[in-house]
Amino acid sequence: MESIEALVAHIQVLSSSVDDISHLHNLLKQAEESLQSQASRLAPFLEQLDPSKHSLGYLYILEAYTSAPIQTEQASELTVSIANFINSCLAEQIRLAPDKFTSVCKRFKDQVLLLQAPIQGVGPLRTAVRKLQPSSEQLTALHPDFLQLCLLAKCYKTGLCVLEEDIFEVDQPKDFFLYCYYGGMICIGQKLFRKARELLLNVVTAPMSTTNAIAVEAYKKYILVSLIHNGQYSTTSFPKYTSSVAQRNLKNFSQPYVDLANSYSTGKIVELESCFETNREKFESDNNLGLVKQVVSSLYKRNIQRLTQTYLTLSLQDIANTVQLSTPKEAEMHVLQMIQDGEKFATINQKDGMVIFHEDPEQYKTCEIIEQIDLSMQRMIALSKKLNTVDEFISCDPIYLAKAGRERPRFDFDDFDAVPQKFNM
Repeated sequence: MESIEALVAHIQVLSSSVDDISHLHNLLKQAEESLQSQASRLAPFLEQLDPSKHSLGYLYILEAYTSAPIQTEQASELTVSIANFINSCLAEQIRLAPDKFTSVCKRFKDQVLLLQAPIQGVGPLRTAVRKLQPSSEQLTALHPDFLQLCLLAKCYKTGLCVLEEDIFEVDQPKDFFLYCYYGGMICIGQKLFRKARELLLNVVTAPMSTTNAIAVEAYKKYILVSLIHNGQYSTTSFPKYTSSVAQRNLKNFSQPYVDLANSYSTGKIVELESCFETNREKFESDNNLGLVKQVVSSLYKRNIQRLTQTYLTLSLQDIANTVQLSTPKEAEMHVLQMIQDGEKFATINQKDGMVIFHEDPEQYKTCEIIEQIDLSMQRMIALSKKLNTVDEFISCDPIYLAKAGRERPRFDFDDFDAVPQKFNM
């Protein structure tokens, strides 16, 4: 086995052409055990390499170096070094060793969490995701870590830039579960409840052989988001494509949330608040207390919306009495919030204490609306083409055909030509 010094020399010489990189990669694979055994003394060798030129070799040495225990006082300096490497490394080189790049980035995330500075990791991990992805349709092992840091640093808008991309290719189921779960929480933070509901539903309905903790927590939040967004949730049925494991077990781990949904469906504030207080400790221990409070607040809004289906003008006092609010001032605050959120169009006459409800003024003929519709249509066309491609691929897959052949009945009516039941002679 060559010395580390000799290996560094090879890295410096063989990091230019494609053929040289291939040869260097073989040398690095052979040196893995040696690098791991000398992890604690690798720091000086990193200083001899340029991560923007010697990315593959730098990655192998950095991965071995970070595998050793890191002292707390070294954590800050290490995170800076790894961040610099992520920002300057060559994507075509680090993709030759994706597992090692992923390992380094995950250790980087652990270090910024240890320093209680998640915001320091948001930018570098976003860059890491882009460099590791062969295309924007690929879900990488770094997506969940990036979204987790965005969530902890409250950089929700930064996380949304990744969530807006359509994902079609997934390698590891756990990455998909975490991606959708953290993504759902980011959308909740931005009050994008429709998108949050969609992501959380992906977790709940994803194939699973056993019940996992991510799906359980996603199901709890899915119930709450459904109540806020739709004003209802059916606790008796799952979508048909949900795994039998999820259908059997998820409700058993989420009974307080099922009870909350049942109380919500009555439309009675007293029942909902009673259920809330009964299960308050459980909601708090699940870190869902704030979301549950939004559920309670949304019922007031739903009840106010029901009033607008009957009345065009109402006093704030009448609204407060009907929806069981303490004072007209509380009713005014709820109506103002609904107007601000675009949920209702109304005018409040504070002098008389009256609310006049209006029709939606949007005519859906502006350039912005037409552009949104066009973008949606283009996205649906692209999705349809993608589904057709996947369908053709599966239809030709030998494993699928063998399985379908085993499960097909021995005789099928489609195997025979239609024959008239009667012949006129």
